[in-house]
Amino acid sequence: MELRAGQIAVVTGAASGIGLALARRFAAEGLAVVLADVEEGALEKAADGLRADGATVHARVVDVGVREQVFALAEDAYDRFGAVHVLCNNAGVGSGAEGRMWEHEPNDWRWAFEVNVWGVFHGIQAFVPRMLAGGEEGHVVNTSSGDGGIAPLPTASVYAVTKAAVVTMTESLYAHLKAEHARVGASVLFPGPHMLRTGLWESHRNRPERYAKSRPRRAPYRSLGQWETAMREAGQEVAFTPVEEVAEHVLDGIRADRFWMLPDSEHSDRQIRARSRSMLERANPSYLESFILD
Repeated sequence: MELRAGQIAVVTGAASGIGLALARRFAAEGLAVVLADVEEGALEKAADGLRADGATVHARVVDVGVREQVFALAEDAYDRFGAVHVLCNNAGVGSGAEGRMWEHEPNDWRWAFEVNVWGVFHGIQAFVPRMLAGGEEGHVVNTSSGDGGIAPLPTASVYAVTKAAVVTMTESLYAHLKAEHARVGASVLFPGPHMLRTGLWESHRNRPERYAKSRPRRAPYRSLGQWETAMREAGQEVAFTPVEEVAEHVLDGIRADRFWMLPDSEHSDRQIRARSRSMLERANPSYLESFILD
């Protein structure tokens, strides 16, 4: 797909992190950008910053887990601009779950699935039929993660399960679009190859009351800085990928119609090979053993 001035990009989770980097990069190409996020103050700040740089911006507060709000976003975008050419279903949250899987609160699963899985599905249903009807080139990018999308990190199992679902959903979307001979492509994004400085680490700040925890956490939430310190103290190497690099990877992938937006990484490649080998050999998942805690 050729990206050019005058096209329209919609980005969810756009107030910070990867979403904001995507919006900035699309705007730099001359696209008008529609920003959606649940955090109103941060969203307004992001929109104002883009406008100050000369971008055409529309911002709307949206909880992607609420179907009606995502459909209202689509209606708003089409009323204002008449078309959408790029859709980035990027909004995501951690779950805040603690302990073993059988100890997790159901609301940890409900909240993570509502945003990370249902949010992507709502975006597909709200926008893709309109994009197809418009008859123009388009592209849908769904944000997954190496955690779950490639192989699960058992200590973050709720998040991993949701991100595995995003991969399968996007594979199915790709197949359905091909079956329709559509001019709309689809890609799944694995941000990285290293850790990222995004609001995902503190997503509990936006947890809705309807999915409130039923009991207090045993340990307080950790900030990214605290996680980084703990990992370094444990002797683990910590590296970060700039969100701007992720955005550049996305634009390159859209232009190349690349389904797997997976940056080069020997670590990821090892995980992929180990998991595939385990399945082909019908062997137990030994690739998880380094993550299993006593």
